[in-house]
Amino acid sequence: MGTSPLTERAVRRIEPLVADDHVVFRLADPDGALERVELAQEVRRPRLGPPFELDPSDGSWRLRFGRPDADRMEYMFHLVHRDGGEEWINDPGNPRTAPGPFGAKSVIEWSQYSPPEWLQQEAPPGDRGHLTIATRRPRARFKITLWSTPDLAEDAAAPLLVAHDGPEYDELSSLTRFLEVKYARGELPPMRVALIPPDDRNNSYSASAAYSRVFAYDLLPRIERVARLPHGRSMRVGMGASLGGLAMLHIHRISPATFGGLFLQSGSFFRQRYDRQESDFPRFRRISRFMGQVLSTEFWPHPIAIAMTCGTIEENLANNRATRDALAKQAYEVRLTENRDGHNWVGWRDAFDPLVDLLQRLWA
Repeated sequence: MGTSPLTERAVRRIEPLVADDHVVFRLADPDGALERVELAQEVRRPRLGPPFELDPSDGSWRLRFGRPDADRMEYMFHLVHRDGGEEWINDPGNPRTAPGPFGAKSVIEWSQYSPPEWLQQEAPPGDRGHLTIATRRPRARFKITLWSTPDLAEDAAAPLLVAHDGPEYDELSSLTRFLEVKYARGELPPMRVALIPPDDRNNSYSASAAYSRVFAYDLLPRIERVARLPHGRSMRVGMGASLGGLAMLHIHRISPATFGGLFLQSGSFFRQRYDRQESDFPRFRRISRFMGQVLSTEFWPHPIAIAMTCGTIEENLANNRATRDALAKQAYEVRLTENRDGHNWVGWRDAFDPLVDLLQRLWA
């Protein structure tokens, strides 16, 4: 017989104990079936650990974990069974979860955390259309969702926001709902958003010259023909998170006329100095070479407006600060907002407000 999931067998649900400066995770093991329990988290390295200790008084597993410099924390449990089986589960004692690209995770929210108030506001939904674009080099098919603010006529000109990982931004961070609320409040003008899915994400989003060229000279012009964009690069703004943010910066530096502004969240601006822990990533050297050029450039003739966000407990924070400083010296109008979270879609959602400020500056 194989290992039966603990979540099916554990009758006693033990909630985590949350204090101001720590949390105690607890897991019931009613049958004594577990050999080891580890915390899977992205707060500090190693990502798997530390291990729980077995409390012989009640047969439960416990771990005291110090609070990180954040107001929320996503996590899972890694279980090793005595019969050799393994499983990854959410905390059975914690009903609170957060969405992610590989499924939901358990989440701890300290008392200082509150979700953005716009999540509670209703607004008329925008309109959606779909566009499929095939490119030759690299060979790919992009199934793009083209969203627009309510009641925007198909033949009306309007500025364009282009989002890497667009479907994920919409599903996991509620991007278009955020824009609907801000539009309903009168904080944003009529606009369109191109939600672009990735193709071979780790390759195309990692400072790939081939992808950046096809984006600037093939993909974006074909989107514009459908979107009826007004003239002027300030009418085009790109956004992306993690590698998607890096790719947007790379597109701008390869083709400076592409965008008038960028919204970059937790950009993966890897450098050996800050990011040795990422050196096993297959495209690390390519990214590091590109970022070396960005950071060492003293003069850049095509600066634009850039808003950046990054979490206080992210490993990317150091390279984001260095990128901000380098761009500022090159006369970019650049601002970095640090939000008290990690590298996840909810953290990026909660840091959307600087996007409104950027769009207002460019589209007023």
